[in-house]
Amino acid sequence: MMRNHRELHTVLGANGAMGRAVFKELQRRQLNFRLVSRKKMPGFPESITANLLNRDEAYEAVGGSQFVYLCVGLPYSTEVWKNQWKIIMQNMIDACAKYGAKLIFLDNVYMYSQPLPIPFDEQTAKNPQSNKGKIRKDIADMFLQAIASGKITGLIGRSADFYGEGVTNSILYISLLEKMRVGKRPLSLSHGKVKHTYANVKDNGRALVELALCEDCYGEVYHLPVSRPITLDEIVEFFNEELKTNFKLKVMPKIMLKLLSYFVPILRESSEMQYQFEQEYIMSSHKFLSRFPGFQVTPIEQGLKEMVNFFRKG
Repeated sequence: MMRNHRELHTVLGANGAMGRAVFKELQRRQLNFRLVSRKKMPGFPESITANLLNRDEAYEAVGGSQFVYLCVGLPYSTEVWKNQWKIIMQNMIDACAKYGAKLIFLDNVYMYSQPLPIPFDEQTAKNPQSNKGKIRKDIADMFLQAIASGKITGLIGRSADFYGEGVTNSILYISLLEKMRVGKRPLSLSHGKVKHTYANVKDNGRALVELALCEDCYGEVYHLPVSRPITLDEIVEFFNEELKTNFKLKVMPKIMLKLLSYFVPILRESSEMQYQFEQEYIMSSHKFLSRFPGFQVTPIEQGLKEMVNFFRKG
């Protein structure tokens, strides 16, 4: 199908790693885009600023768009998510309804019930035990209800933990690579022998644009593509080879984690999600890859190498 290159693709959260991955794919395809973030993006005349909690600014950000990518990342705080996500989602639903824009929502996988099947897919039960999972389920339900009612046209691209170039808030960077680069031992909140699937940030960007341009993909939820399952121990060994180091993963004792959680907010916020690394956490992206059989998923080894090279350059 020929695309109208004058159609406007608006990327919300464009200054984050996922937003950047989406607009780079739009650039590669020579599609018309607008970048929206809280702060101006130097060097990008297509960028505007908007606070999506403000209804008027949200409407202004969406106006004139045919496609809107909701790639916003809020601070990793249950309280912030509880207070802000529903407002943002409602503003986006209303704005897209007003202007007739298609809404593509980048979601995560926190809403699935425990224990998870291996692998888990889009049909897995959604009865989250974590507070963050409950919030994510609520906003996904809002979005899907707006689609089912005919108010908007939209789809969900659901991502596993993503990593890669410019991703500084992933466990693979914060707990492993960032420390190893400066001669510190990598640290984990759980042992490193559990297999986990990860999504490459560039693959996510490519996949979201593929979905956006697929007319019969709307109204659906798709897991974005993941590479083969891998353990934290394997990733540490890979980083050791790239960095010419010889570190072993250090596991924080649970009693220490509990004590530090009183004083370190990110540890407190992360503790309820630790189940993801205490049992095999293997996501299926079969639905997406069946729909797009030519999509080339970045092998985890290649993605990790690109990640190391990116952060080496500073």
